[in-house]
Amino acid sequence: MADRQQRGRGGGGHRGGGGHRGGGRGGGGGNREHRGGGGHGQQHQGGDDNKTERPRKENILDLGKYMDKKVNVKFNGGRECSGTLKGYDALMNLVLDDVEEVMRDDEGNEVTRPLGLVVVRGTLLVVLSPVDGSEVIENPFAVKADD
Repeated sequence: MADRQQRGRGGGGHRGGGGHRGGGRGGGGGNREHRGGGGHGQQHQGGDDNKTERPRKENILDLGKYMDKKVNVKFNGGRECSGTLKGYDALMNLVLDDVEEVMRDDEGNEVTRPLGLVVVRGTLLVVLSPVDGSEVIENPFAVKADD
């Protein structure tokens, strides 16, 4: 009986007993340098990754030639607007001024509403086209009905 009482208090039995630190439930004691878990304190040995130069990605469009010119923009959700391009960045985020949103219903009726100065997120852009030099043409793929 005395043997059991001593083990129960952590005196030297299998569980929780040990005379070293962390020998009880949960473990984790002992030499801290060789612990498991996620690689804390490990050094990366791949060379100088930070100093490697990658070629800069160039934008497909040179938006500089459209600065201060009127452009049409179509968005991911189907919205359209037109305005004067005032600025842009490498992520194709745009700043447009004097913006008008064009809304079309199912019958093809257009309604516009003024929005003023707008910042457009580049990830939402689908089409960007200049107003000058653009013209609306008849759909060449439309099937004409015989009368």
